[in-house]
Amino acid sequence: MKTHRDLEVWQKSREFVTTVYTLTRDFPKDEIYGLTNQIRQSAVLIPSNIAEGSARRKNKEYRQFLYIALGSLAELETQLIIAHDLKYIESIAEYDSSIANLRMMLESLIKSLKDKKVD
Repeated sequence: MKTHRDLEVWQKSREFVTTVYTLTRDFPKDEIYGLTNQIRQSAVLIPSNIAEGSARRKNKEYRQFLYIALGSLAELETQLIIAHDLKYIESIAEYDSSIANLRMMLESLIKSLKDKKVD
């Protein structure tokens, strides 16, 4: 039986968490309970919500958790832009493609679940 671990979007989003943690490691220490924590939490929530949604029995619930993951991805993108504005990171260009790819994968999975129309 397939689980969230078999989903490429879960695998890629989990890998992105590692990238985010590495990126934020050098943020100012006074940001540990501020922006650093927010960025890390948003990143972790993406694969977490994919996993929780896939464990739900109803298609509609699964989609709802995928929408939450999509929201967390948008939050993460915004927080990285803010980190750039504050000069904590030089460029977010290298993260844009990962964010766009994760967004596309989540939207594709949501669409495939909508097309099944099973709830």
